[in-house]
Amino acid sequence: MVDRADAQVVVIGAGPAGSAAAGHLARAGVDVLLLEKDDFPRDKVCGDGLTPRGVRQLLRLGIDVNAPGWRRSRGMRLHCAGRRVDVDWPALGDCPDFGLTRTRHDFDQLLAQHARAAGARLHTGTKVTAPLADAAGRLTGVSAVTADGSTTEYRAPLVIAADGASARTALATGWPRDRRRPLATAVRRYYRSQAFADDEYLQLWADVRCAGTGHDLPGYGWVFPLADGRVNVGLGGLPHRRHGSTDLRATLQQWVEQLPADWDLDEQHADGAPRSAALPMGLNRRPEYRNGLLLLGDSAGMISPWSGEGIAQAMEAAEVAADAVALALTRPPGPRREQALHRYPAELARRWGRYYRLGNAVAAQVFSRVGYRPLLSHRIMTSPPAIALVTRLLSQTDSEPGQDGIDSVLRTVLSLVPRLRR
Repeated sequence: MVDRADAQVVVIGAGPAGSAAAGHLARAGVDVLLLEKDDFPRDKVCGDGLTPRGVRQLLRLGIDVNAPGWRRSRGMRLHCAGRRVDVDWPALGDCPDFGLTRTRHDFDQLLAQHARAAGARLHTGTKVTAPLADAAGRLTGVSAVTADGSTTEYRAPLVIAADGASARTALATGWPRDRRRPLATAVRRYYRSQAFADDEYLQLWADVRCAGTGHDLPGYGWVFPLADGRVNVGLGGLPHRRHGSTDLRATLQQWVEQLPADWDLDEQHADGAPRSAALPMGLNRRPEYRNGLLLLGDSAGMISPWSGEGIAQAMEAAEVAADAVALALTRPPGPRREQALHRYPAELARRWGRYYRLGNAVAAQVFSRVGYRPLLSHRIMTSPPAIALVTRLLSQTDSEPGQDGIDSVLRTVLSLVPRLRR
């Protein structure tokens, strides 16, 4: 016998996207079911870093970023060809002037519990197996297997899929990704090191060499200190247009061996094995709503093609989606409800469209060919305005409306980019 539970919205996946959406919806008085296939705490391959744009979303959710477990960053430390420059996060009106790090092992559980405290019904150990649809193909819920092995149908007029890079729900509804959009890979490993105890910067390397070939990595390396005395060290890379695929794990090992010995980034201080994951980028499923299904986070390829950051984008999209859904549910089923739901992809296109379109082109023509070295040339790194502009471009920490000369330059450049096509 199949059990059944009803709600106004079913959210699949309790990562940052799903939990943020559930939290915003619950605070708006929506009856929301949040389904997560794993039990908490659970791990996720990630750089564990948040830019000020991501911190802003935590504050909008009501998360206490001063609680234990968070570590603040003052800015980015950029390395290229033996040069190093520190760039502080900008002090702008709509974003805080600091970033944060926290492991996904803690971070995801915190967000899920926050959503539950707001009123969302959280079901862990619940694996969604198939979408449910009516005769017209509109989603009416999902079927899932619970922790005890029983099958349950969760019915709702709207479904939000935040089920990660696998995008199982989208694929099950016949919604393939756009293969013209970038698909990168990341590998990371934790080390226990006291060398970064007082370091206030997230570090990025643009001149990593690929193992076996010596070519520039079509990506970058990072070193992100955490609050628990560990450091997240990793690489992200696109498929190389000139040289084919890259052995990221071998490249990570080779690169780590070249870093300063007193950083203790060696086998003796390693905390676990390297882990890797795919990074779907560039908005690879558009528009992000159709037939009662909204896509969030990695399932919609929301990772930035500029930087590989995805948490800030996932949480920002979650808030936009929640606003559209809450409005839609005040209207009866039909054209007026659909009009409200289509505000979700329209608003994402307004906020991100030109930025992502330009980023997709740069990723295809520059990053996947020669890596990040051109963005951190000697001329750029020795010019404070130029390096500040590059950092703000990579991290999407500009303000709207613009608040300084760098914002004005970025706004002008992006205004010349054609709007994102649907």
